[in-house]
Amino acid sequence: MVVTVLIPIFAEAASKLVNTTSQFPGTVLIKKEHWVVDAKSLLGVLALSLQPGQEVEITSDEGDEVINALLELNIFEKK
Repeated sequence: MVVTVLIPIFAEAASKLVNTTSQFPGTVLIKKEHWVVDAKSLLGVLALSLQPGQEVEITSDEGDEVINALLELNIFEKK
């Protein structure tokens, strides 16, 4: 699912994102341009340097549960 970043994803927001995705056993990936990182990796998420207004694709083999949990953090919004 393609989402828009609402806030800069630095330490606190990245930590919330990683903690949320880590609650699910499946794979969760974040794609930005040619970069693809594991959403359970704090260093990977920080490396993307996500800023408000950027669009990223979040994919998961867990289905919409993970996406909905991430949307509840108010870090992303559906496009």
